[in-house]
Amino acid sequence: MNAIPFVDLAQQYKALKNEVQKAIVPIFKNGHFIGGAEVDLFEKEFALYLGAKYCVTVNSGTDALILGLRALSFEKGDEVLVPTNTFVATALGISENGYKPVFIDCDIDYGINLSDLKRKITKKTKAIILVHLYGRPDKIDEVKKIISETGQKIHLIEDACQAHGAEYKGKKVGTFGILSFFSFYPGKNLGAYGDGGAIITDDSALEKKCRLLHQYGQEKKYYHKILGVNSRLDTVQAAILLTKLKHLEMWNGQRRKAAVLYTNLLNKVLPDIIAPHEYEGRKSVYHLYVIRVKRRDELLAYLQTKGVQALIHYPFPLHLQECYKYLGGTQGDLPISESFAKEIISLPLFPEITKAQITYIVNTISTFYHEKN
Repeated sequence: MNAIPFVDLAQQYKALKNEVQKAIVPIFKNGHFIGGAEVDLFEKEFALYLGAKYCVTVNSGTDALILGLRALSFEKGDEVLVPTNTFVATALGISENGYKPVFIDCDIDYGINLSDLKRKITKKTKAIILVHLYGRPDKIDEVKKIISETGQKIHLIEDACQAHGAEYKGKKVGTFGILSFFSFYPGKNLGAYGDGGAIITDDSALEKKCRLLHQYGQEKKYYHKILGVNSRLDTVQAAILLTKLKHLEMWNGQRRKAAVLYTNLLNKVLPDIIAPHEYEGRKSVYHLYVIRVKRRDELLAYLQTKGVQALIHYPFPLHLQECYKYLGGTQGDLPISESFAKEIISLPLFPEITKAQITYIVNTISTFYHEKN
């Protein structure tokens, strides 16, 4: 068996090469690389795909988080509740605006821990960010119910940067909160050939403010209403994303089939390994296929010697990161996330992965545990 990469973007490009060339060559010919019809059309098509009113594209998922949260105009020191088991960009969107991240533990499905969430809500809480981690929709209705019971004005916000096309009760995620955010990093289910991101909202006032923020705070060139930045999705990337959007549902279906095969094989030969579980009404798109195992670091090293590129997402919870030391987090504060961070491992999964590759990976994991025992 040849080495199995974690993702195989070269193989995907090979299949799309003619479509991509057809989309981008006219841009190089006309020399219009910023803005234009391709950006406008992608914003329209991506919003339509999700079932949202507005899409504002920016140059990364991180900028989407930062600028979207800035548009809400909270006060310095206001609190935004966020899972500790997520990529750092989710929390950076909070702290970069002078708000205070309040980290929440996870539960058995890697989603936000509802009991810890209730405990952490205060009078200073202005928003809760749900992260649809690994492409798995989180518990939207339960969190909405908690917000309603507080009697406070607390915004629900979705970090859907790993969840392009995931569904909650038949509706695409990214359409439940006042704002949601997507990343188009190349390895995402819908990825550009560089960085890119989007802010999604149904609120016309927020859409207008996000458009000001992402383009120097200007409504027309050289006339600046507010302080803004330069954060735009370029025309070439918009054309690539338009091309790839047509294939997203098919790719997500292939990911789901691969995940089912992984889970069936793992449950058959390694019942002690904790494989992903499908929850009713929550349709994952398996941006990542994450399992929990014993002796994780040993297994990771063994897989690498056998040509399997597995990874860890994420090895160190945010409340223990050095950059957030000022918040006073210590070991033991969020025990479930801390425990899971030592056990999780992400196995290769991409639309083109084959049955033979998945079988080899599972057999390799099985061999590791039987040899070690």
